[in-house]
Amino acid sequence: MDEIEGGKGLFDLKGFFSFDMAKKIIKPKEANPIAIVLLSFLGVILIGAILLLLPFASKGEPTSIIDALFTSTSATCVTGLVVKDTATHFSLFGQAVILLLIQIGGLGYMTITTFFAILVGRKLGLGTRLALKENLNLSSISGVVKLARRILVFIITLESIGGVILYLHWRKMGFGLWTAIKYAVFHSVSAFNNAGFDVMGGFKSLSDYASDPVVLFTISGLLIAGGLGFIVMSNIYEAVFYKRRISLQTKIVVVASIALLVIGSFLIFSFEAANPATLGPLSFKDKVINSFFQSASARTAGFNTITTGQMTLNGLFAIMLLMFIGASPGGTGGGIKTVTFVVVLAAIYSFLKGKRETDLGNRSIDNSLVMKAMSVLILSLFLIIFITFALCAVNNLTFIQNLFETTSAFGTVGLSTGITPFLNAWSKLIIAFTIFVGRVGILSFILSMYTTKYINKVHLPKEELSVG
Repeated sequence: MDEIEGGKGLFDLKGFFSFDMAKKIIKPKEANPIAIVLLSFLGVILIGAILLLLPFASKGEPTSIIDALFTSTSATCVTGLVVKDTATHFSLFGQAVILLLIQIGGLGYMTITTFFAILVGRKLGLGTRLALKENLNLSSISGVVKLARRILVFIITLESIGGVILYLHWRKMGFGLWTAIKYAVFHSVSAFNNAGFDVMGGFKSLSDYASDPVVLFTISGLLIAGGLGFIVMSNIYEAVFYKRRISLQTKIVVVASIALLVIGSFLIFSFEAANPATLGPLSFKDKVINSFFQSASARTAGFNTITTGQMTLNGLFAIMLLMFIGASPGGTGGGIKTVTFVVVLAAIYSFLKGKRETDLGNRSIDNSLVMKAMSVLILSLFLIIFITFALCAVNNLTFIQNLFETTSAFGTVGLSTGITPFLNAWSKLIIAFTIFVGRVGILSFILSMYTTKYINKVHLPKEELSVG
């Protein structure tokens, strides 16, 4: 029969969080690299929450424990759902803590520690390389250190370019030197890391800039770049400067991202162009630009220029679909990821065509990868359904409000119908948990509970079943 390596049964509870697992986490050579990544996120979240609890982290009323934990989770998991207005509630120190959490969370603690290890000339062990592989969502540890170095260059370059453009634009608009610098740095980092946090005040995000193409296109460019994934960015860099082959993953990510941007923009424009509470009052040009901006933001970031809570039901559903799909593997966004979505579609198409294997881009996709993609899709749907029901049980909000908030949390997007600041304690904890799972990945979260590998030692007899 099928068994676990080491003589343990498949459903042996010792394979879950146990003393045995703790010992393996403590010993780097035996550690579960997925568990290390999860624990690193938890560690950063807890440290961030403690810092936000400090009296001088807020301007007036101290931050409660639950609100500090929620804010730290949202920042570390680059989500942008906020229960306290970042600009008016938190002091400069508190805002700096949030910005640091966003930067660490967008890259992952393991990537950050790798940067410092490289800078001091320290060699990385196998355990660290495996953890970094999981953090960057790579298929192997080959070239992982080289990619980490390149990521540092990407970050500095893109965030600096975005920051300079925003700074010059806001200075031209008459903002003071310090305000322009603060706005430029904070929003450039928040956008590239797909966090959606802002320091505009009043929970209004970028609504004051609905008719400002410079701000909207700069923010859009940053969040799209961050959402593509560092693997894809590295491959494009090598293709341009070293004439390397463009990988199938890069082709899938680029085509899927463009398609989702176009389709999302069209749907939002179609459903909201005549809505007097959202796009209705804007000019045709601004309607098109804001439709594009909301389509880009819905898949990754969570910035908004229109009042999400006043969108039509069709518009909200379109946003939820984009949030569910999310960004691309190895990027700073959440969701099931574009490649997962495309692989599932390709598997369904191949099955309908009567093929035994899944074909994609003139390549055959391994069945194990197809199973992984299907598992991510189904588990994600189950999680969203379960969390939505849990929220409905602990608050008096409408079903659509709870569903939208859950999907936004899972996709680490940060868009809300306006209910986040009014959530009760239980709802905040549930949403914070969903944000965490959405950031680390539903499959990684489940696999982190296992300390041993499942091995198919004996093939069981096959049985025919009727499905469909």
